[in-house]
Amino acid sequence: MANRIAAVRAAGVRSGVMSHTPHHHAGDHDEAVLAELLDLDAEVLQAYLSAVLERVHELAADKPVRRILDLGSGTGSGAFALARRFPGAEVIAVDQSAGMLARLRSKAADSGLADRVQTMEADLDGAWPVIEAVDLTWSSMALHHLADPGRGLAEIFAVLRPGGLLAVAEMTTWLRFLPDDIGLGRPGLEARCDAALDELRGAELPYLGADWGPLLTGAGFTGVAGQAFDLGLTAPLPPAAGRYALGSLRRTRGRLDGALDADDLATLDALTAEDGPHSVLHRQDLVIRGTRTLWTGTRP
Repeated sequence: MANRIAAVRAAGVRSGVMSHTPHHHAGDHDEAVLAELLDLDAEVLQAYLSAVLERVHELAADKPVRRILDLGSGTGSGAFALARRFPGAEVIAVDQSAGMLARLRSKAADSGLADRVQTMEADLDGAWPVIEAVDLTWSSMALHHLADPGRGLAEIFAVLRPGGLLAVAEMTTWLRFLPDDIGLGRPGLEARCDAALDELRGAELPYLGADWGPLLTGAGFTGVAGQAFDLGLTAPLPPAAGRYALGSLRRTRGRLDGALDADDLATLDALTAEDGPHSVLHRQDLVIRGTRTLWTGTRP
């Protein structure tokens, strides 16, 4: 597999929007689908997760990290990776989904981390749970779901010990899976999907693609910086990549019914039919392209 994980520019990163990948804060009706996609995201983008958490580890190298808080933990890929990066620390995984946390606990038991990873169910738009002071807070693709991220960052600031590190990973660009020439009579299907999704996100998730630098600084964090990680996977991709693309594009198709013309919807239907000749499960030209940004800051 050809992987291209390049960290670029340490500050002033242009923010964009999240990937096609769904997030674990959606409704219960598709929670199993979301959980599978979160696991596939961690599996397919393993090189990215390793690179971004290595950067977090570097930034925390001179700090005693005994307690780690993972906000919006989902199925636990970040929590488990952090537990392994910081073998002397305990991890508190917080999510509003009881189902996700149950899945996380099962995986923790299977991987021998049950004694170091604990879970906490909480809706962070409501009253925050009582959490003892932590040395590192991690959040991946979650804070943009908060109705008031400024309040959330203030809560994080309060729970961090002085000198503690905050690391927030957010999307910069949408993930793309298809060649640019895909489209019934018109190339550029994913570009049109992106534009239609941009129209939706402004009203639904106003902080998706926000410039998190000023938000962190406004909450009192110092040494705030953004570092972009470029995701570039090309053929041959692992089998999991086809399932990842299938689930992601199906959710895109569901969101854009009525926002795209009939030809584009028909093309998406053909791409997301598991047994069809044009299904992404059988394509040899899939790619995964996108950018995610790591925002970091320290409590003085």
